[in-house]
Amino acid sequence: MPRRSPRLAGSAAQSELSRALTGLRAELNVPDGFPADVLAEADAAARSGPDTAVEDLRAIEFCTIDPPGSNDLDQALHLTRDGDGYRVDYAIADVPWFVAPGGSIDHEARRRGQTLYAPDGRAPLHPEVLSEGAASLLPDQDRQAYVWRFRLDSRFAVGSVELVRAIVRSRRKWSYDEAQQAVDAGSAPESLTLLLPFGEGRTELEAERGGASLDLPDTEVVLTERGYAIRRREPSPIELANAQLSLMTGMAAASVMMNARVGILRTMPPAEQAAVDEFRHRARLLGLPWKSGVSYGDYLRRLDRTEPHALAVLQAATTLFRGAGYHAFDGSAPEQPMQAAIAAPYAHVTAPLRRLVDRFVLVICAAACSGRPVPDWARAALPELPKIMAASDQLAQRLDSGAMDRVEAALLADRVGDVFEAVVLSRDDKKARIQLAEPAVTASLAAPGEPGEQIRVRLEAVQIATGTTEFSVA
Repeated sequence: MPRRSPRLAGSAAQSELSRALTGLRAELNVPDGFPADVLAEADAAARSGPDTAVEDLRAIEFCTIDPPGSNDLDQALHLTRDGDGYRVDYAIADVPWFVAPGGSIDHEARRRGQTLYAPDGRAPLHPEVLSEGAASLLPDQDRQAYVWRFRLDSRFAVGSVELVRAIVRSRRKWSYDEAQQAVDAGSAPESLTLLLPFGEGRTELEAERGGASLDLPDTEVVLTERGYAIRRREPSPIELANAQLSLMTGMAAASVMMNARVGILRTMPPAEQAAVDEFRHRARLLGLPWKSGVSYGDYLRRLDRTEPHALAVLQAATTLFRGAGYHAFDGSAPEQPMQAAIAAPYAHVTAPLRRLVDRFVLVICAAACSGRPVPDWARAALPELPKIMAASDQLAQRLDSGAMDRVEAALLADRVGDVFEAVVLSRDDKKARIQLAEPAVTASLAAPGEPGEQIRVRLEAVQIATGTTEFSVA
């Protein structure tokens, strides 16, 4: 299918959409601004000097890779060859240096849990003087960081891991597109040039472990000069490779905490056999059978994501990726430590500017790696962290889905009565879930339709305020 420009809603619909998004934030009690005591504490923390007791790693030529326009930069990377293997230094923003345990920033961050994103703005976890300023790994600035130092063999398997606190200095802020273009043109620095084979090697190791990823095309809301639009895009190779670096670090953090018998993991149980059998059945009905002897990770990796039946298979595969949560432990490792999709124990540790739990994982891992006791304040927080993160994840999902529904409704507001090409993604006893070919909108259809089937539907009604659309079979 040829690439098309993202469709824009008309000016009247855009105005109604703005009101609908504001109403959604109010309905969900999304935080708006920070209390005065939090801002005052953040200003003071931003002006505090660096920790002179940490290592100086400013000679390492770190860089960051993030979406365009991002200034809350959690991670900076550096890759280089090391004999027959590789050396990876991965700097993570030293948020604990700026957040006093039990202070105003700490209390507010526990109330929020994570940064919340919506088309019309975001509700950050920390005040921007920290998240986009003093704590962010911005280029050409001396910054404090926790640096994970990996030695990898020729296949990119981890040989050794260290974790140190240090002063670092990023040389450049890359966007994903800029980084990919530089690699393709042969003008990228060594770190980016090595990142693609690193990603490929780590993906091969993931397959050997039995790990899997849906890697669904991203459907995102973009703000243009003319208003909001929806765009579907495939993650670039450099973006997928960068994700593998975060996964490797999360696995290392999980290993450190399990050896220390204290910490918090991101877990997901293996899919139940009934769910696996049902998925095999649905894949076979869609003409894309999952052959015996092939892991479900390899099966999903080989699907052509531009093919309608493949989209329906990927939708069905979401039933195998359920039950993710956080498991805190102190004294003994959990009986079920695995994150089934990754096929290894795993922890969130690479986004402390945007996710509360990562700050605690960093502190616990640093203590364990240095042979020091885990601070009492970090240990005391472990029982409450899973509940905080679960509530925060639920709010983030409701905000994301509610905002997307309202944007999709606005894009279709002037097209009531029009007929669209669509594919059925899934169905239950009452309705089908469909995706339009253009614009990239998903919706419900109270009519017959089998997963993978290509159909034509007519738009009957739209309500931007609630994000609802009504379709019928054309």
